[in-house]
Amino acid sequence: MLRKLCMLFMATSILALPVSVFSAPIFKTGDMELSLAGSGSSDKDFDATTTSVEGTLGHFFSPTLEAIFRQGIGFSDTPNGSDWNGSTRVGIDYNLPFSRYIPYFGASIGYLYGDSVKEQFIAGPEAGLKSFVNETTFILAAVEYQFLFEDTDDADDAFDDGRFVYTLGIGFKW
Repeated sequence: MLRKLCMLFMATSILALPVSVFSAPIFKTGDMELSLAGSGSSDKDFDATTTSVEGTLGHFFSPTLEAIFRQGIGFSDTPNGSDWNGSTRVGIDYNLPFSRYIPYFGASIGYLYGDSVKEQFIAGPEAGLKSFVNETTFILAAVEYQFLFEDTDDADDAFDDGRFVYTLGIGFKW
């Protein structure tokens, strides 16, 4: 599984090279970044609705190294009742300083909680691509591999039973 994640990251980085030209980094030490993503679905009668939103706040320690805080919240309303779930994570991302296309990779760790999930720790690697549409706004596409565990003894065994999480959103830097 780890080999597949490494291959995905390498493919993302290699595909970004031909369309990018090395230039001055878009990010500077001290820059901040906010990204937002959301999703939702309903049945045809709007009797069962599910929505989710995720936000990430990042701080750049250098033009390439970013600390992140990520909060996700999901809500479901069905004829059987309603429930909510959330996850709170922190992590580090390494951004590759190309022109307007910035691939990145990193890892995060946090906690998963809510009404319809088993509350436990969550961790894993991540990779993505930020495509700037102007000086401060970008489109974000990312994939995370998350594995769940209750304590550090479970972490090694849980890695093989993880899940992929995909994100498409918008981001802003200042």
